Amino acid sequence: MKLAVVLFNLGGPDGPAAVRPFLFNLFRDPAIITSPAIVRYPLAALIARSREKLARANYDLMGGASPLLPETEAQARELASGLQFAAPEIDAQVFIAMRYWTPFAAEVARQVADSAPDEIVLLPLYPQYSTTTTASSLKAWKAAYRGPGRSREVCCYPTAPGLIEAHAEALRDLWTTAGKPSNIRLLFSAHGLPEKIVEAGDPYRAQVEATAAAIAAQLPELTDWQVCFQSRVGPLKWLAPSTDDEIRRAGAEGKGVLIAPIAFVSEHVETLVELDHDYARLAREVGCAPYLRARTPGVRAAFIDGLVKATLDALERPGGPRPYGPWLCPAGHAKCACRAGRAA
Repeated sequence: MKLAVVLFNLGGPDGPAAVRPFLFNLFRDPAIITSPAIVRYPLAALIARSREKLARANYDLMGGASPLLPETEAQARELASGLQFAAPEIDAQVFIAMRYWTPFAAEVARQVADSAPDEIVLLPLYPQYSTTTTASSLKAWKAAYRGPGRSREVCCYPTAPGLIEAHAEALRDLWTTAGKPSNIRLLFSAHGLPEKIVEAGDPYRAQVEATAAAIAAQLPELTDWQVCFQSRVGPLKWLAPSTDDEIRRAGAEGKGVLIAPIAFVSEHVETLVELDHDYARLAREVGCAPYLRARTPGVRAAFIDGLVKATLDALERPGGPRPYGPWLCPAGHAKCACRAGRAA
């Protein structure tokens, strides 16, 4: 069997000149700004131009470019090795398709088609499903791919054992290294969304909360925990509570924080700048100490093993979007893909 596994992520600028076009690609996506194209495109251009200077300054803190692609390439190599070990009878290749910067879906779709796969597993590196991430990436892929092979979609895996174990390991290791401070609150920080997106049926918040609860269950020593949301921008009302407000609350209560970036599986601007610089500075200002931030799953063995199992599990079931792991979105999430997949 020839297998193509396509990993999806958002992407990031690979140099200063890429910052503005990256931002333009992000904000012209109808999953992000729902206005008609005649309004959305000039608005995206305006936002990209107005935010370019600040965004460049953030990427300068990381050497001028996003580390997301190199981190994803490392995960792809480990996944390929894991598949070779777990299923040597399968000739597996792992590809990477980014949503808002290179390699784009159209380019990768041609590469996958040229490899002439028998089977294709579409595997987003967004553990929690959202219309703004997973759905957008899969839509772009389906519009681009015209090659052979039967496709299976892993729509989400918010409580998959490998993901949960990787996060729990990172938190436990950091807490232990810090001397096991007792006066500390565990903050599960996820990228935020405007509330109206969730109110329209997006299952993201429910899945983030499920991830947090599953990780907390593995850390009985850390009973004080809270889900919160970062990266809030613009005038819309976003999911609450915000991570910065929770840091202020912890400081006011004389507590430190241990932060788990649970909606991210790789390091990028939201972790290396927002969490490590902006929120660390805020913590110092409000007396929130210690301020500890766990790493993302990256290439931890538990996480990569989970991706291997998710891939092989997808090959054993019919097509259509399905979750991996013990998860099914609650009723009422009209935009959820996993309920439809489980019913197939």
